[in-house]
Amino acid sequence: MSFRALVLEEKDGKVSSSLQNVDEAALPPGDVTVAVTHSTLNYKDGLILAGLGKIVRKYPHVPGIDFAGTVEVSNDGAFKPGDRVILTGWRVGEWTWGGYAQRARVKAEWLIPLPSGMSPQQAMAIGTAGFTAMLAVMALEARGLTPEKGEVLVTGAAGGVGSVAVAILAKRGYTVVASSGRADAHDYLKSLGAASVIGRAETVAPPGKPLIAERWAGCVDAVGGATLAGVLPAMKYGASVAACGNAGGNDVPASVIPLLLRGVSILGIDSAMKPMPERREAWARLARDLPLEKLDSMTSVIGLGDLPAEGQRILKGQVRGRVVVDVTR
Repeated sequence: MSFRALVLEEKDGKVSSSLQNVDEAALPPGDVTVAVTHSTLNYKDGLILAGLGKIVRKYPHVPGIDFAGTVEVSNDGAFKPGDRVILTGWRVGEWTWGGYAQRARVKAEWLIPLPSGMSPQQAMAIGTAGFTAMLAVMALEARGLTPEKGEVLVTGAAGGVGSVAVAILAKRGYTVVASSGRADAHDYLKSLGAASVIGRAETVAPPGKPLIAERWAGCVDAVGGATLAGVLPAMKYGASVAACGNAGGNDVPASVIPLLLRGVSILGIDSAMKPMPERREAWARLARDLPLEKLDSMTSVIGLGDLPAEGQRILKGQVRGRVVVDVTR
């Protein structure tokens, strides 16, 4: 039996993609075979599609770090045919074949059941980006963040992680300030629950100022680089920044003074290898704390053939909200 997939191939150091019919025998080893219906586009997917970052170890390769679908074959008692499941992370789509295909075979321990009341399309509108946003909120709250402590900043707010973070925080009663470099995103971010929207430059402290007036009770930083460095001087005493993105660069030209004199913490957020108990908790929280009507409003749907062009757009910061891939199209 064959299935349709987006396949990456490498020649002379250059990566190209094409839609192909792939024999099911080519799938990697695993306990569970899933008929995939939806995947999604994250920033990391954009890097993989462009052949950047040396993320993929072996070609030919089927990318897609997330997927949702229905179990077809299971050699593990945890799942049976007909179960609806989702997968995010575990280096799927990086080190092993992923979700940009109509079939996937993976380890049973990587799958979780689709949350009740959530469709496969909605689960993939969340995807790794939304899952990461939830982990960031959970980390901040574990460090003591509560709505009455003041404004919470979300950087890169119009992107996938940022959009979901804004919607979650707003529903939980926080006063959310959304930071975005996109002038056309203000109405969109306010529709997700942002109390106010500021430009990227307004999050950067003046040169030579390791501390400025305390403002932010917490921050979800989906950008990294100079943006992360720029928000630290304005963090309140004892506040934390959940760092979960590097679209703005890997280097952080920051002063340690906010950490030493105000007790500011930088919390690193990894979603790919998050242990299953925290993973299940985060998805349960997403089902409860993320307004699905707002999720639907931030979602666009594409087919497998649209991925190469859309991957370029996400790397250029031109994608707003979440992009779901309907692999049946």
